[in-house]
Amino acid sequence: MTSLSTDAPAPLLVTRDGGVCTLTLNRPSALNSFTVEMHGLLLPALEQAAADPEVRVVVLTGAGRGFCAGQDLNDPAMAPKDGGAPDVGDVVARYYRPLANRVRTMPVPVIAAVNGVAAGAGANLALCCDIVVAARSASFIQAFSKIGLVPDCGGTWLLPRLVGRAHALALAMTGDKLPAEEAARIGLIWRCVDDAAFATEVQATAARLAKMPARALAETRRLVDEATTLGFDAGLVAEAQSQGALGTAHDFAEGVAAFRDKRAPVFTDR
Repeated sequence: MTSLSTDAPAPLLVTRDGGVCTLTLNRPSALNSFTVEMHGLLLPALEQAAADPEVRVVVLTGAGRGFCAGQDLNDPAMAPKDGGAPDVGDVVARYYRPLANRVRTMPVPVIAAVNGVAAGAGANLALCCDIVVAARSASFIQAFSKIGLVPDCGGTWLLPRLVGRAHALALAMTGDKLPAEEAARIGLIWRCVDDAAFATEVQATAARLAKMPARALAETRRLVDEATTLGFDAGLVAEAQSQGALGTAHDFAEGVAAFRDKRAPVFTDR
């Protein structure tokens, strides 16, 4: 494994292992809560991964005992403006909106490896990812109501689509801690695994996805997201259009050839 970061104390660590790029939020003493500095590193790291044809999958995780506790309320970005209140809307628009949009439009699959508590914007950042694998000791908290705010980082869009209106409203309004096992049971996340098996499960999932057709996987995400606002026939039209484009690409030809030759395919499209 080669490290792309030369400054270990930095609030974001970037490592590469073959086609897997791992981004580790690295403020463990603050449960990896977000600061302007962290934002300034994470979005460019995602952009770099998106532009690198050698990256086939991105893993987002946290250092220490937490995944991400959301926005650090002591960060200068949350300081009062002109003697009044902080401009929370500006913080969301300036930092969380582009971050969430980037994760949702990556040209490769994005795995959230939730190693501990994921709260507030940290919980919803994880839910922005394509696949969420959580350790059994992890938990998800929509902590916004506890400080008089609404879910951000895509939370109001994601929650009802993942678990339905009843669960979405209850989670958002109560701010109760949701254990990872229960999160998996209600469909909020994909999988909850024992802590001892967590790292192995994440690594195996990332390695598996890295060998798959990245372009087709990204198109699958796009179609699934867009289908939430389409009628059934419009969804069929979108599928046909996507298949038409993918059917002329390298990966389709390679997949068919590998099937006929009874060998493992080597996918390269992005």
